[in-house]
Formats: sequence, structure tokens, C-alpha cells
Amino acid sequence: MEGNDKVNSVVLPERPRKDDEVVDPRSNREKSKLERAQKKSQAPKPPPAKKEKAPNVPAAPIDPESMFKEGFLKSVYNEKSSERVITRFPPEPNGFLHIGHSKAIAINFGFARYHHGVCYLRFDDTNPEAEEEKYFTAIEDMIQWLGFTPYKITYSSDNFDRLYELAEVLIKKDGAYVCHCTDTEIKLQKGGEKGAAGPRYACPHRERPPEESLSEFRAMKEGKYKPREAFLRMKQDLTDGNPQMWDLAAYRILEKPHHRTGKKWRIYPTYDFTHCLCDSFEDISHSLCTTEFQLSRVSYEWLCDAVEVYKPMQREYGRLNLTGTVLSKRKLLRLVEDHHVRGWDDPRLYTLIGLRRRGIPPGAILSFVNELGVSTALTNIQIVRFEQSVRRYLEQTVHRLMLLLDPIPVTIDNLPDDYIEDIELPFSPKDPSFGNHTVPFSKTVYIDRADFREVDSKDFFRLAPGKSVGLLKVPYPIKATTFEKDEASGLVTAVHADYEKPEDGGTAFKKPKTYIQWVGSSPAHFSPIKAEVRIFHPLFKSENPDATEGGYLNDINPASKENYPNAMIEVGLEEIKKRAPWPEEEGEKNVKKGEAGWETVRFQGLRVGYFCMDRDSEGDKVVLNRIVSLKEDSGKGS
Repeated sequence: MEGNDKVNSVVLPERPRKDDEVVDPRSNREKSKLERAQKKSQAPKPPPAKKEKAPNVPAAPIDPESMFKEGFLKSVYNEKSSERVITRFPPEPNGFLHIGHSKAIAINFGFARYHHGVCYLRFDDTNPEAEEEKYFTAIEDMIQWLGFTPYKITYSSDNFDRLYELAEVLIKKDGAYVCHCTDTEIKLQKGGEKGAAGPRYACPHRERPPEESLSEFRAMKEGKYKPREAFLRMKQDLTDGNPQMWDLAAYRILEKPHHRTGKKWRIYPTYDFTHCLCDSFEDISHSLCTTEFQLSRVSYEWLCDAVEVYKPMQREYGRLNLTGTVLSKRKLLRLVEDHHVRGWDDPRLYTLIGLRRRGIPPGAILSFVNELGVSTALTNIQIVRFEQSVRRYLEQTVHRLMLLLDPIPVTIDNLPDDYIEDIELPFSPKDPSFGNHTVPFSKTVYIDRADFREVDSKDFFRLAPGKSVGLLKVPYPIKATTFEKDEASGLVTAVHADYEKPEDGGTAFKKPKTYIQWVGSSPAHFSPIKAEVRIFHPLFKSENPDATEGGYLNDINPASKENYPNAMIEVGLEEIKKRAPWPEEEGEKNVKKGEAGWETVRFQGLRVGYFCMDRDSEGDKVVLNRIVSLKEDSGKGS
């Protein structure tokens, strides 16, 4: 039998039949079936269909205005399609904004812009004990950074005189009274502590004559009482099942001077008294807030009606919450004060100033909010989902550069000492409009330590002794010949290689399986550029830090930051710096070249991640922050 014959293609000779042997007719049928199967197996098989390679084109972007064209916000507008849409964003200036606030900003400013209206930035500055100037400035900066310009910047304190007048009007209408109960007594009047379902009953001061309450209210203003000795409470409806109708406080005494009005006032209006009336004063058409204020809608409308002023329409959407971190101002302050992080703008925090310093583009944040859509449901999103959205955004908008976190030198021994060749590289392999740049290829180049192994293996496709590898865009590969080690540390300190350029001017060579990034050594080209690289990981170990035994501080990840102090980057960085801000979108699009913050110098470090420059950079010192990693499957098996 020939060596190439298949066993199932051989037909064995028939066995001779005995004279008295009965022949089963089925045997002939089985034989015919076998012969047909044998012939079929011998027939040539058609080649497998060639799979069509998917075109390398970016996915179509989501309509940036889709959140206003459909769903909740569309229904809100249809409910009240005003000729002029007027909204407001009313933050309390007692902390830095975080990722959750970006949704409120995008909704309020974006809703007005989409419907050709206007949006106020109104600081709800009714608590001088918690407000600081730095918060006012930071909030305004973040709104501008996200690409929005307020129609006007106003303050609740602008209306203190008018609010006081309406408080007196409400008292005269027997719609408010001065109460001298303690905090404990007020809680008992409302049924006790949360969850206690005790009977509700009226404050003993509720039925005092309006003239008496008016006199006491003026006494509060003039300094007769100390903090917590007297309150002005609205006379609402204790029989209502809504706690927001259980005689809410309208004014309280605070003795700290106000940052804008100084010592003029000792009594300050509460949020529940201030918010709806300021909305009315500014002719707000759509008062859009999160669902935590849904129950407050009843008291909002009650007060406007009680003092007979214009009543805006309040509607509520689900707030945005990110799991795997903390967003509470109190908890963030603890992280800062206890030095678990470097400050409010630490890139591991999800404050907006922290995200900006980390290099997250403002357009990526708005794209993320738009991608999630708007409804009345609370949106709990994992950090990885947020980072996936940012990654998709950066993939289409930033340049590519070669970056080495842990470089080692490779000396190409068969090149002259003064050898220099200009290698042209694209800033984006997918988008020619990004342009090209040149980098120097020289006798000594640097590669990443992870791209070399002392001992080769079948599953390693990069550089090893006796093995060839391509250097990105360099015409010919290099082959490692020897290497040097530091005996004390055991680390490779240098690699020697040959440039495998064909002799006698030939062009034929074996194409390497893998190409790796590199940076050439050329003082004349100021190459390489040295850098410190900071790699950030989640600040907390779990998806719910607050559920950790002992509290969220016990969930802090001790390995949330890695430093690479001796990294190197190619000279294309200089051109990227000149082009910044990049991408020119949202609040960064009107920044003059050369005046943008370091965080706008963004790029993809090939096979490493997306990066930006940090504000610690100065002079020749380059500090880089990783924005997000590359896709999870990048770099496998290499």
C-alpha cells in the first residue's frame, strides 16, 4: 500500500462463498452503500469558504443629542413646550463637583441649548458655615470645561431681601410660624426616628397667632435667639402621607458671616424655602432635578401657591452613581484630609477636577452621559463601563506615540556609530488626517524590558537571543545576539543585536512575526524624551466600599498607583504638545494653542494605554498620567 493511500480508500477482496451458504440480500445493499461512501471519500473536497475581513472603520458615533430627542426629556418638553426654555443648575458651593453632577449639568444646560433656550448657574449659597470661595470658582470652571456657558451666574443670596419679605407674607397668611422645639421634639412630632412609625402631632407653637409669629421672626433676625433656639416653619399638612409636607423649616439662625452679604443676616432660608422661589424669580420653565427631590415637588408647588408667585414645572430624573468608589463630599474630604489621596484633583477620585487631571476629555464625559440616556431610574454604573466609554472616545480622537515604561538599550553592532535614519510614522494608522511625523533610528535604540527574554519560548514572539523582531516602521528587522546583566539585581541592562539588512543591495528578507515599539537615541533630535509615568488603578478593592467591614477606608487599594520614573517617549510628543488641546471639543475647543492645560496633551501609548501630561510637568520634566488602559485583550500571548 502506498504511503499516501488512506485506509478507508482500500477495497478488500470478497471472501469466497461456501456452496451451502445462504446469501442475505441485505449484504449486497450494505456493500453498495459502502462502495458509494468510499467513492465519496475519495472525491476532492471544495476549499473552505474564505471569511470576509471586516473593514477597519470606526463605529458610527451615538447622536450627541439623542437624550433630548427621545425618552424622558422628550416627554418633559412635550408636557410643557414653552416658547422660551429656561433652566438652571443650582449647586451648593460646599464641595467639588463629581461625575454624578456631570449628568445634571448635561441635562440642564443641554436641554436649554437643544431647545434654543438659556440656563442659569445659580449658586445655592444659603449656608455660610459650609461655603468657600474655592468651590464657587471650581464649579464655574467645570461647567465651562464641559462646554457650557451660563446665561447668567446668580446667587440665592441675591434674593435674601425678597425671600425675607415673602416669609413675612407667608406668616401674615397664617402659612408659617416660629417654633422653639428641640431637634428631638421635632422628630417626635413627625413620628420619631426613621422607621419608627409613631403618631404625628402638631408643634405646640403651631397655632400661635400670626402677629406673634411675625414678632418672633423679626426677633430671630435681630439677634434675640441663638442657633437652634428658634426656627420658622411652614404650616403645611400633617395629615399628608408625604414627609415633605410635615411643616418643613423655612428659616434658621446661623451666626457665621456670609461670604457675600457679610454680617447683614443672622437668619438664612433653607433649601426647601429658597429653591422654588428662586426658580420663580428667574422664570424657570423646567426645573429639572434628581428623583431624591420627587417628594419635594408637592412642597415646591405648595409654597409657590401659598405666596402667590409664578409656579415653574419641576420634574425628576434618576441620578448617576458610580460603583467601586465614593462620591459623598464628607467621605471625599476624609480621603483628602487623611492623605489617602493627594488632593481633590487626585486622578483616582471621580471629582470632575480629578477626572480632568487624569486626562478624561470633557467630550468623553458628555458622550458617556448621553450613551446612558435619561430616565427616572437610578443609574448605577461600574467603573469599567465608564472606562469603556472613555476608551471608545479616545480611540477615535487622539494620536499614537511609542512609549516605553521600563526601557533597556539595544546596541545594533553592525551599524556605524553615527548612523541616523529618519523613520516616518503616522499619528493614526486609521485616520490619515492626523498626519505623519519622523523619528530617528540609530545605532542604539531603546525597547521595553517586557519585549525581551533571556530564554526564548514558543509562545513568545518578541526579542530573544538568536531571534528576529521588527521595529515599528523600520525597514528591516534586528536579531538579538547577546545581552548583559546586573548580577546583583538579575536584571538585563543591555542587549546587542544585528540589523538584518540584506547584503549587496538586495531587498528580500524574511518578514518578522512581530513588530515592537522603540525609541532611538539621538542627542541631535533630543531623543529620547525621558518621562515619569503614573499608572492609576481603582482606589478601592470592591464594588461597594461602604459595605466593607469597618467602613470604606478599610477597602482602600494599597496598590492603586504605580510609578515608572525612567520611562521614555519618542519625539512626536513635541508636536502633540503644540497641537494641544486635543481633541478640540467641548470646553477645550476655544482654548488658544499653547494656553491649554497639560491634561489636554493626550495620546495613545502604543500597546500601553492612553495618556496625558500632568501639571507636575515643568521645563524638561515630563510627567504622564494614564487615562485608561487599552482593551482588555491587548498584548495577549506576546
